[in-house]
Amino acid sequence: MSQPAGAVRAALRDLRGLLVGPDAPRPSAPTRRRRRWHGYLAPACLLAGLGLTIAAARYLADTRGLPEPYALALGLGSTLPAGLAARHPLWAWRIGYPLLYLGVIDATEAEAWPWNPVQIVGYLVVLVVLAARTDTGTATWAGLLSLLPVYLLVPHRANVYGVTVLVIVALVLGDQIGRRRRSQRALADQAELSEREQARRAVLEERTRIAREMHDVVAHHMSMIAVQAETAPYRLNGLPEPARAEFTAIAGSARDALTDMRRLLGVLRSDSTDPQTAPQPDLPEVPDLVDAARRAGMTVTLAVDALPAVPAPVGLAAYRIVQEALANAARHAPGAAARVTLRARSGALVVRVENDPGGAGAEDDGRAGHGLTGMRERAVSLGGSFTAGHSDGGGYAVVAVLPHDGEAGTQ
Repeated sequence: MSQPAGAVRAALRDLRGLLVGPDAPRPSAPTRRRRRWHGYLAPACLLAGLGLTIAAARYLADTRGLPEPYALALGLGSTLPAGLAARHPLWAWRIGYPLLYLGVIDATEAEAWPWNPVQIVGYLVVLVVLAARTDTGTATWAGLLSLLPVYLLVPHRANVYGVTVLVIVALVLGDQIGRRRRSQRALADQAELSEREQARRAVLEERTRIAREMHDVVAHHMSMIAVQAETAPYRLNGLPEPARAEFTAIAGSARDALTDMRRLLGVLRSDSTDPQTAPQPDLPEVPDLVDAARRAGMTVTLAVDALPAVPAPVGLAAYRIVQEALANAARHAPGAAARVTLRARSGALVVRVENDPGGAGAEDDGRAGHGLTGMRERAVSLGGSFTAGHSDGGGYAVVAVLPHDGEAGTQ
């Protein structure tokens, strides 16, 4: 009992959709080539519609003796639904169906069918497009309702059967066209999905390869550095206390680097796109970073103004910029003093790291490495600015302006 009731409800739903429901969705956006052809076809279709309207009006005026204005109105009604069918198939049917009853006025016995030929062909076009763009239930109701005036108004029984066959053929043809288009669209979507999946798999494979290389090379060497730095005071007798403290600082820095490396390797090996929830360093941890640099043997001074609370991305960017700038100073200017300054300027955080000229062993090949690129990207991603270059005293200065309320500060 429930199945027939459900079928009746589905049929009534399809009928309501045909009569008062929203129009069928438009097909996908045309390609550039199709848009170019549309530019040529639109004027041609307008001219063809105008010609068919005049031809239908002339047929009605000559065959039925209708007045010119009325014949022209019926002629326009014969072609208008076909012109609307491409974009609005349901509205085309809703306009064309009442005209089936109006189009038989003053029909003569000499006419095989009570509609003019243009109206018959145009209405069949509407049925084909409607069946191609809507579901089977809606198209079936359109066909059944279209046969009602045929059986009521067509005088010859043979012609009734002929029109019935034409309506059925139009509906079946439109349904097959619609099924083929939907199949092609599904295949295209599946192909696009496969391409995206292949691209995602390639990215994951590359990330896995990078993680493997980093683990095999970088993490191994950092582990060796940490172990050697921890065991050096026991292997070398008579080391002074400052040297022991320096070895301890080296081991601690290597352990911290290994921790960051493992976190990075976990991100690279993971195929998840969810945001990482591991704690990240922030602005209040910059003094700890400077203390670690001092324990590693650098001479670093820190000057911090009364800073307002900044968003986490700004604090992380400031921490990483100071970290990379101090690492560059230790590598390219060993033994040189460095100064870290954090200031608040008109809605922005200004980070400045400057070091004096390096002594013996200083490295400066004049090329910007990945560290400077990373610092610049962090600043620019926040809407700020970044500059790096030699200072007036012959050293090197890195300055980043990180806005935290939508306004970039001045240096």
